[in-house]
Amino acid sequence: MNKETKLIITVDGYSSCGKSTFARAIADELGYIYIDSGAMYRAVTLFCLRRGLVAGGVADTGRIISVLPEIDITFRRDGEKGYSETLLNGEPVEREIRGREVSDNVSAVSTIAGVRVKLVELQRSMGKGGGIVMDGRDIGTVVFPGAELKIFMTATPEVRAKRRYLELVSKGLPADYEAVVRNISDRDRIDSTREASPLRRADDAVILDNSVMTPEEQMVWFRKLYEERANESRD
Repeated sequence: MNKETKLIITVDGYSSCGKSTFARAIADELGYIYIDSGAMYRAVTLFCLRRGLVAGGVADTGRIISVLPEIDITFRRDGEKGYSETLLNGEPVEREIRGREVSDNVSAVSTIAGVRVKLVELQRSMGKGGGIVMDGRDIGTVVFPGAELKIFMTATPEVRAKRRYLELVSKGLPADYEAVVRNISDRDRIDSTREASPLRRADDAVILDNSVMTPEEQMVWFRKLYEERANESRD
């Protein structure tokens, strides 16, 4: 695979489609920087939970906007574990942001326009110069509409719920399958209908339905697509 052409690659799609795992694998193979935009929204949500600014899926919009200048989100590469670790104001919070309380409240926080403006600015600054893979819900439509390669991931709700449940179990976190199903359904509805940057496929994004695909099969699919786009970029 030719790695000289540094593209901006976006991976959008529904929750629990394996976007982060797929995007991280792409970045590892190409030697690109991986940016987990979902982790950024989760980190903001954790900050708000700690301040009592969101609970039960209801956010105090005004107060959240007022504290945004206090929030700094960065990533560091954990070579031993093989993933990018999320830091909230310098504190490692990777485990906390994956918990159920954050999951139940992240949509309420991420729908706030001011939050999205702040994080989009930060994401764009991270992506200057190309050579990045970023996953989320509006990366190809809002953050990097001019990205050379856009992928939109989907899978059946049942498959996504099972994946999320097993992920929580593997991390030793509290997990209830029926609660996970409800959470995914709620997030699909909220993400697709929010006023600020709703979840939708970019017109030039390539759809990847990975309901019955293994991680290895997804990478075979990607390599072929990448070669096509890299060749187009060189022409």
